[in-house]
Formats: sequence, structure tokens, C-alpha cells
Amino acid sequence: MNQESQATIWDILIDKGILMQEQVALAKKQANELNEPLRQSVIKLGMITEQELIDNIAEYLDIPYMDISTFNIKKNVLSLVPEELAKKNLLIPLFKIGNSLTIAIVDPMNLYVIDELRSRTDLDIKVVISNERMIRKLIEKNYGSLSPFEERAVTQTEDGILTKWVEDAPVVNFVNNIIEKAVKAKASDIHIEPGENIVRIRMRVDGILREAATPPRDYLAGIISRIKIMSNMNIAEKRIPQDGRCSVHSDGKEIDLRISTIPTAFGENMVLRLLDKSQLILPLEKLGFSQKEEEIYKEVINKSNGLVLVTGPTGSGKTTTLYSTLNRIKSIEKNIITIEDPIEYQIDIIRQMQVNSKVGISFSSGLRSILRQDPDIIMVGEIRDLETARISIQASLTGHLVFSTLHTNDASGAITRLIDMGIEPYLIASSLRAVLAQRLIRKICENCKKKRPITSDEIRLMGAKDILTEKDSVFDPQGCSTCGNTGYVGRIGLCEIIKIDKKLRSLILKSSSSDIIKESAEKDGMKTLLMNGIDKIMNGTTSVEEVLRVTQID
Repeated sequence: MNQESQATIWDILIDKGILMQEQVALAKKQANELNEPLRQSVIKLGMITEQELIDNIAEYLDIPYMDISTFNIKKNVLSLVPEELAKKNLLIPLFKIGNSLTIAIVDPMNLYVIDELRSRTDLDIKVVISNERMIRKLIEKNYGSLSPFEERAVTQTEDGILTKWVEDAPVVNFVNNIIEKAVKAKASDIHIEPGENIVRIRMRVDGILREAATPPRDYLAGIISRIKIMSNMNIAEKRIPQDGRCSVHSDGKEIDLRISTIPTAFGENMVLRLLDKSQLILPLEKLGFSQKEEEIYKEVINKSNGLVLVTGPTGSGKTTTLYSTLNRIKSIEKNIITIEDPIEYQIDIIRQMQVNSKVGISFSSGLRSILRQDPDIIMVGEIRDLETARISIQASLTGHLVFSTLHTNDASGAITRLIDMGIEPYLIASSLRAVLAQRLIRKICENCKKKRPITSDEIRLMGAKDILTEKDSVFDPQGCSTCGNTGYVGRIGLCEIIKIDKKLRSLILKSSSSDIIKESAEKDGMKTLLMNGIDKIMNGTTSVEEVLRVTQID
């Protein structure tokens, strides 16, 4: 937005209580440091969603919001607005009726460009507001693939090969095809790995990396730069790590990409994390809980206060569980606020704040600010330090329901981790409601799995001699066209859940070890990750090999 419109709209949002003056001041500081629009800084910091900002501007100006993602623009209409003007001001013409031209624009309060269009076209200009991503995509689709930023970035580099490759269709098509292939394979990550003589591209599918392509070595600069351009990263900078993000449409889905680069001996290594929004929020019933575990978890998350922890390594599905939980319990009567790093999915009626170390927003400082926002439910993306742990526990003891995550191997380990951090056992015993530990396990392909008797060695390895015999049958993966010859299709959760009762509180107060806590919970009916895995082996969901791979945590 231009400076005049900034002062107007931010004052309105402050007056309505949607933003605080301190937040706007903080966002202005970041906008100046990063040389970006204030609107963009406010959205990136999680102070307001882009859609909320659009809705407020639309209401104030009494203009409509339009979803233009699938809009087809006629060439004679497109010719009315010069490409440079459209890119510079983030607008695009949509249609002409009689003497009126309707445009979609990110900043409808930019009266200067609207007046310029009126003068250029000698038409009455009607305005609708749309989001930046949609407008950028239509500009790229209709005017060409490079934005002014991209054109400047290409000319700034001294790498002549880079300029050639970024503009060439082969690299653009290659990048598009790799992303589409990853989406269809339901990959979580794409790795672009430079070697001395080759470039290796691997995808992580169902938690396992597999090779996807080996393009010519001289494609590397073009591939890396093309993706940097898509995610607004500096293509001229190759010496330091960079992070970026963007959204793409593929296979009928909107996919968020989080991109990370690091310099290596043979060039920049890049990893793209694919976030399929349709898979980030699932019904709790589809997360892999047994009926008993599901009942316990639903009971806990409907409490009015206390601390609920979800634990597991990176990639174990903690974020999906928390988003699915918040989506389950959200309501117009509850004020739910999160502090995340990063915000992976925006949930309706939930206020989400982004960690940003550059401007001093950490989990702990963000959590303090959240507590001044009259929350009922709080989600802290991760408890990383003593300060965040203390504030989370104090919040749970003062009438708030708090969700967070820890990186521990099992549920009982979360309790001793808090004690090791320096949290007093009596505070843990008073605040903690439950700990859910989880993993993601690959599901065996139904099309090619093969039944066979279980072996004595497998029974021994799983410690299941009391519940299994060599008369029991299991399934092995074989590999076919359905599963890409891997033997597995998709993943499902394994979990163990400890509900804190009077007996466990007593053990916590004594600073008991995780082994003692786990043993007590098992005696009271808790099923471990391994036992849940054995259940899934016996009902044909997965294989012995997969359960042993995922649950060997010692």
C-alpha cells in the first residue's frame, strides 16, 4: 500500500481492536529493515491474516472481494493495462463491460494508479480486491513468467549461464514437473543435491528418501535460481543459507512450499518442504488412534485448563495432530491463539502468531503477549527452553488450556524432560493433563501384500512372546505398480497416551524416572508405541519390518 493508505487502514484496524499500536510499530520496523510493504510484514508476523486484512479493507471501502484464481482474461482486455503497470502495482484487468473496466488489485486505496488507468484507458475503473498470490499468478500466466523483481534479479547476476537457464523453458518445465511429480507421490520434501559431476534429486515419500531424477550438472544454477525466484529469495547470493516460501497449484491442490538453501562444496543444496493443506487438518478419527486412545484424547482436549503435550521426532505428525485438535475444539465462544514457527496452515477464527527472531518474537515473548489477549486456549509450537516451559505451565494453571510439543522419544520421557529443564515437579503434577507420543508408520500396499507365518526371531525382537506365537500370520510388502514398487502406500499414526491421574502425580512429585512412570502407566492400561504397532501388524495395516524401524528408540 502507499504511505497515505497505510496510515488510514492501520488506524482503522487499531480503532477496531484488531491490531495494537505496538504491533503496527513492530511491523513497520520490519518493513523498513526488509524493504517490504507494511501489509506484507503484518501478515508475515502473524498479526493478521491476509484474508482478514482484505475483508476489513473491502468493508471500509464497500467494494467486493473476488476469488480470481480460475479467471480467464480476454486478450483485448489484457491489452488495456501495460504489463509494467500491472506488475508494479499488483493489479490485473478482469473484464470490460460497455464503458467500464473492472480490475482486481491488492491495494484498492492506491488512488494514484486507479486515476492513471482511468486517464490511460478513458474508461470508468471499477475495483475489486483480491489476494496477492492470486493476482501474481494471473500476472505470470497472462503477461509472462518473470515479474519485475525476477527480471532485476536476473540482470544483477554476473552468471551468464544463469540468465539463459532461468528464462529457458526446459528449466521452468523441469521444476514444474518435479513439483507435480512430488505432489502426486505425496512427497513431504524434495532434495536438490549437487555433486561434483551430477545433480541428484530425491523425494521423501512416506518418510523414506527415494531418487527421483538426475538432471545434467549444468541445469543446477537454473533450477536453484528458478525456485529462488518463485520464493522471493536472492538469486545472486550463494554464500550464505537462505529461506523462502511460496504457494503453487498442482494436481488440483494448493501446496505451500518452504524452501531452504545451504552452500556446499559443489554448489547450493536446496530442500523444498511440501505442505498439502488438505492433509494438515484431518478428523481425529483418521489419525491412527485406537478407540480407547481416541476416547482418552477427546476427553483431555475438552478440559477447560491444563497442559497437553504432543511428543515425537521431526516428521512424526505432531503439527497435523495439533492442527486437527484445534480444528476439532474451535468455536465462536472460545478465543484460541497460537505462536508457531512457522505458521503452516491458517485456521478460521483462530489467531496465529509467527515466531520472528529478527524482530524479537520468540516462543516465550510471543506467549507473554498472547496472555494479554484474553485467550481460552493457547497452542505453543514447541517448548524449547525453560522460560517457554515456565510460562506455558503458569498459563495452564491460571485457567487456560495449553497445547505444545516436545522432542522426546516417548510419553513418559516428556515428564522427565520438563524436570531436567528445571521445572519443579509440583508444577508439572498440577498442570499436566496428558502426554501423547507419536510416530508415522507406512501402510502396507493392499494390492501386493503377501501373508506368511511370523518367525520366532520377529517375536523376540518385538518382545511379544506373551501375546504372539509362530501360529500367527503377518504380511510382507512385495512391490507393484500401485505402490511404486515400494510395498507401501501412505502412512498412519502410532501413538501412546499417558493421562495424568492421582497415581502418576504422586510419582511425578517424587521426581520418578521415566521408566518408573512408563511402567506404572502400562500397568494401568497404556499401550506403548510398540504394542500399538503390533496391533497394526496383526490387522494387516503394516509390516514387522516397518514397526521395528519406527519404534526402535533406545
